[in-house]
Amino acid sequence: MHFTKKLLISTMATAMLAGCTVPGSHLSVDDKTVVSTGDEQELSQQINVYPLTASKVNQFKSPRVYSQTNAALDAEIARYQYRIGPGDILNITIWDHPELTIPAGSYRSSTEAGNWVHADGSIFYPYIGSVKVGGKTVTEVRKEIAERLAAYIESPQVDVNVASFRSQKTYVTGEINKPGQQPITNVPLTLLDAINSAGGLAADADWRNVTLTRQGNEEILSLYALMQRGDLTQNRLLRPGDIVHVPRNDNQKVFVMGEVNDPKLLKIDRAGMSLTEALSNVGGINQLSADATGVFVIRSNNNSEQNSAKADIYQLDIQDASALVIGTEFELQPYDIVYVTAAPITRWNRVVSQLIPTISGFNELTEGVLRVRNWP
Repeated sequence: MHFTKKLLISTMATAMLAGCTVPGSHLSVDDKTVVSTGDEQELSQQINVYPLTASKVNQFKSPRVYSQTNAALDAEIARYQYRIGPGDILNITIWDHPELTIPAGSYRSSTEAGNWVHADGSIFYPYIGSVKVGGKTVTEVRKEIAERLAAYIESPQVDVNVASFRSQKTYVTGEINKPGQQPITNVPLTLLDAINSAGGLAADADWRNVTLTRQGNEEILSLYALMQRGDLTQNRLLRPGDIVHVPRNDNQKVFVMGEVNDPKLLKIDRAGMSLTEALSNVGGINQLSADATGVFVIRSNNNSEQNSAKADIYQLDIQDASALVIGTEFELQPYDIVYVTAAPITRWNRVVSQLIPTISGFNELTEGVLRVRNWP
């Protein structure tokens, strides 16, 4: 037996020293430079845990969206007037004076025979010469032309309208069916109108985080609230140069891990996703290995200025399956991690399952040494 112990110790030492011969890859930081900021703090001290109970779950719900009118938008539309710009084509009619109305001939369209607004915002008109129309409404242009023609025509009856709107545009980009530019005309163009004119949202659109960029300032709007819930406060009257961008829903995802039947990444659909829905999409928890008291949602606070903690953890106890009703009230957010922890007996069994091969190997090695020693 003394010989056996020596042989066993020698074999173990040789295996430890010959670590490079052990199959499989390994990464060690022992021989590398570990960079420290000097103010490291235990992660456990930077995490808050909130139990999800029937009485507290409402505290963590997102504010509910209600249908409501937009009085400010209604007032803005009511006083809206189109202002002429370079590139527009004006149709100017002088009643009882057809030679001034369409100088090029009556067989041409208003767009072809109209008055093109030059880059300096002016047009040329017979008798009165150059007329500054850029930045003015058709009413203002009509009044000016009538006043100046009065020196040549008695009581001129003047009508002015825009035959072609070319100077002002807004842009709709991203996950919509027909992205591109849309003209600003004498008909007010709202965000909802622009999305509908662009063919509606594509299948991969993130309609909760639509951006409206105006003069370098970005505003995030929710088409979900506008189109699904009727919240008209999310609608906007578009102006020249506005950029409406509908992003992809690539970042609308959550991770479901741990003791579930089919751990995987899930995408949040347009209607959102609750904790119970996420568990259902992965086949529920593993009834044989999961700890039903440990259904966790881990949410990072990296972008939060109000919360100093690195992360918040929300814990749901579903030992009583009726607690899944609480999970339906808890809305998941992008990049949430749903983690179902293992039961204590499961963790113990895994430790034992790792020890058994080693113990069996020692036993086989010991039996082999004894057989060698007892060999006649």
